[in-house]
Amino acid sequence: MLSLLAKTEKAVGVKQSLRALREGRVIAVFLAEDAEERLTDPVRTLAEEQSLPIQEVPTMHRLGQACGIKVGAAVAVLLKSDLPE
Repeated sequence: MLSLLAKTEKAVGVKQSLRALREGRVIAVFLAEDAEERLTDPVRTLAEEQSLPIQEVPTMHRLGQACGIKVGAAVAVLLKSDLPE
């Protein structure tokens, strides 16, 4: 499922992911295991409330790579492509 991040519309980072979750535009959540819980917990809580699948990724570096960025990422979400930005 991690490979979908490279090919699918996504949001990367805590703020953008929380915004997408609040707007109901998320279909799956990715959380880096080495990220600080104070960053990932709000995203995890909203995702669980919405019964969304959550995938743990071993490192922020690996999650960032999967998203196609040169820095690490604590959180990324796959977005519903049929909804406008």
